[in-house]
Amino acid sequence: MPAHFVRHILSAVVSIAAWASPSIGLAQQIPQLDLPRIELRAGMHRIVAQVASRPIERQIGLMRRDSMLPFEGMLFVFEHPGVQCFWMKDTTLPLTAAFLADDGAIVNLVDMQPLDENSHCSSAPVRFVLEMHQGWFASKGLKAGSQLSGSIFNKKE
Repeated sequence: MPAHFVRHILSAVVSIAAWASPSIGLAQQIPQLDLPRIELRAGMHRIVAQVASRPIERQIGLMRRDSMLPFEGMLFVFEHPGVQCFWMKDTTLPLTAAFLADDGAIVNLVDMQPLDENSHCSSAPVRFVLEMHQGWFASKGLKAGSQLSGSIFNKKE
């Protein structure tokens, strides 16, 4: 088989693999609507959060979503605590990110504007970040130190 023919076949295979890869291509063009959901609570307020626990799910996040119910959000779960930073690339909904301690306590809140590619970071190492509609936490009187509950959080002893 001629070398140029092999190169063309390899190029086509690489292009198809890149398009089909969940980390690039089509995956970033379609909003994530089918992630597992978990119920959280902020006092009497119910939250239904999609859980983004794999790297590709966290990378895509709420990109390309054009709507979300008022009590819905996305909970990002990381393997280890760290300073977590978020941006709003390809995200058209204004959001507030709540950076959460292992027990569900809010460490800090950051409002994020649509399509803003600046980094918005936790003020301390965390494993959880909950994104909700911008202003949701403020409208419920929640701030740094407020407690969220749910089966995913470790209970304080």
